[in-house]
Amino acid sequence: MQALTNFKQALETELQNLLSWWSTHTLDQQLGGFYGQINNANQATNSPKGLVLNARILYTFSSAYLLRNNNEELEIAHRAYHYLLDFFADQKEGGFFWSLTPQGQTLDQKKQVYGQAFAIYALAEYYKATSNQLALAAAKKTYDLLEKHSYDKAHSGYIEAHTRDWQPIADLRLSEKDQNDQKSMNTHLHITEAYANLYSVWNDEGLKTAIQKLLTNFKTNIIHPKTGHLQLFFDIDWEVKSTLVSFGHDIEAAWLLLEAAEIINNKEEIQDFKILALKMADAASRGLHKSGGLTYEFNPTNQQYINEFHWWPQAEAMVGFFNAWQISGNENYLNATFKAWNFIKTYLKDNENGEWFWGVYEDHSIMKNEDKAGFWKCPYHNGRACIEIIKRIDQI
Repeated sequence: MQALTNFKQALETELQNLLSWWSTHTLDQQLGGFYGQINNANQATNSPKGLVLNARILYTFSSAYLLRNNNEELEIAHRAYHYLLDFFADQKEGGFFWSLTPQGQTLDQKKQVYGQAFAIYALAEYYKATSNQLALAAAKKTYDLLEKHSYDKAHSGYIEAHTRDWQPIADLRLSEKDQNDQKSMNTHLHITEAYANLYSVWNDEGLKTAIQKLLTNFKTNIIHPKTGHLQLFFDIDWEVKSTLVSFGHDIEAAWLLLEAAEIINNKEEIQDFKILALKMADAASRGLHKSGGLTYEFNPTNQQYINEFHWWPQAEAMVGFFNAWQISGNENYLNATFKAWNFIKTYLKDNENGEWFWGVYEDHSIMKNEDKAGFWKCPYHNGRACIEIIKRIDQI
């Protein structure tokens, strides 16, 4: 199909542009590692360095090297790996600190499980790229810590956060916009993703069981049985604490959960999550705007759509709808992928300064005062979307 050939070529060009931007603008040559924040004018600011940003850079550049075999990208992965192990790793209590000062000193010592998951995810990918046994050992050790301290043996699932020494903590929130609840969809999605990537290089039976339990929790507690939307926040025994709909997470989970089932090669789970992938893609499609963009959120309480179009749901929409097309053969899903890419090209790509804007409003005006790179704005969603679809087209 010529359209897929053209799409692949466009994404190869986009991936090159994204990797070049991150290689050019984010390296902190004075203090080490990567700048904590860069604005839309490509100016670095004196900001904290976040675990999520560093781990996602490590993941993306390791993944890009596996695809392209480009040594310049491997060098960025090496840089991210060494900064992660030398500065973010807690040598005393294990795991990784949440944030550092620009100089690399510990800032927020808490063990946010979401952050630990991204460290595992990235270290496993780096191991694929390098066969570095220390990276694999660090991923395994972090997995063991989560199973020991975060896993809820009574109700299953994982507690959101802990103190530095893995004790209970009052503020469990991932960010200021999140609810202070003991369990969240978001953390469980990325633990699943991380554990699956680790299992792809380490066929441990305990790890496989943990992944299966995570998938079960998504089927029984997290995915709404009627709507197909993800439920976002929960108390300790999985009572739902939120009604908000996150379309970006719906479409991201649609393909990531199926991928996890495929990695552990559980035939029953694969079949279940193929069905759920389509159900969740259909749920996410309720957030598709006439412009082709995926709306940020929906509040069922007041029936209000939050008509902002952030960069990451558009990237995940490309992969999630493409995945749905591969499962079903329904061209409407493929068209949704193409429309998402067209929205990105038209409204989100910064053709002057590179990378993608954080987002746009419904009138397509740019969301000001947001990062081009920062605590949450990383090359992971858009870089991974390009890599994932390139690989999928190659396999067709």
